[in-house]
Amino acid sequence: MIMDAYVKSLTANNITTIEFFHPQSNSMPGALLQQLADEIKAAGANSSSAVVIVKSGGEKAFCAGASFDELIAIKNEEEGLAFFSGFAKVINAMRTCPKLVIARIQGKCVGGGVGIAAAADYAIAVTNAEIKLSELAVGIGPFVVGPVIERKIGLSAFSQLAIDASSWRNADWAKTYGLFTELYPDIASVDKAVSKLALFLSNSNPSAMQEMKQIFWQGTDHWDRLLTERAAISGRLVLSDFTKQAIQKFKSK
Repeated sequence: MIMDAYVKSLTANNITTIEFFHPQSNSMPGALLQQLADEIKAAGANSSSAVVIVKSGGEKAFCAGASFDELIAIKNEEEGLAFFSGFAKVINAMRTCPKLVIARIQGKCVGGGVGIAAAADYAIAVTNAEIKLSELAVGIGPFVVGPVIERKIGLSAFSQLAIDASSWRNADWAKTYGLFTELYPDIASVDKAVSKLALFLSNSNPSAMQEMKQIFWQGTDHWDRLLTERAAISGRLVLSDFTKQAIQKFKSK
């Protein structure tokens, strides 16, 4: 049986765990992105929570990025802006959340999935969690996720991912450049490490962690505007015949 897509949240022992799922390799349609952003904002405002864990369901891909079905269906620049603003909302929700955010990465990250990993304050991954920015391969570019990835791994490494859009980078590469913080051989070990860190943070000084979070994200106050501008670029490019044909070819593989 194929499970339906969902976003769900649970707060217990001062820890909020937010899980998203989509049956197509955890790809993200607009509605799911909005729900994820809303849950992250709610966790940030929840006085019963000191730390946030973002994870995805299943045992394979962490997140396959944007939903191709919705990309193909975009008919004008307004719809394009609205769709690509979805990942902008999630990134900005993670950025402005006053709680530290841990990402639990159990599989491959593509496109927007790399952006979510980069927007976390601490990412713990399995050793087979490869990453790829495939946007150029489908006729657009990693415009919305670019600022948060560049912030985390630097311009040179981000440029490598953005330009060579057909190649996977392994988890060791991601750890070397700071996208992943810790690597473990299996999901059970990742979950154990995530739980250990979350428990430590749940018993730490909330005010100190909030001050740390603000310092970590200094210089990003303009991102609400910046990421919207970047979403508009993608929203224009996705309308081109080149991009429409590229997405269709990508889907048919």
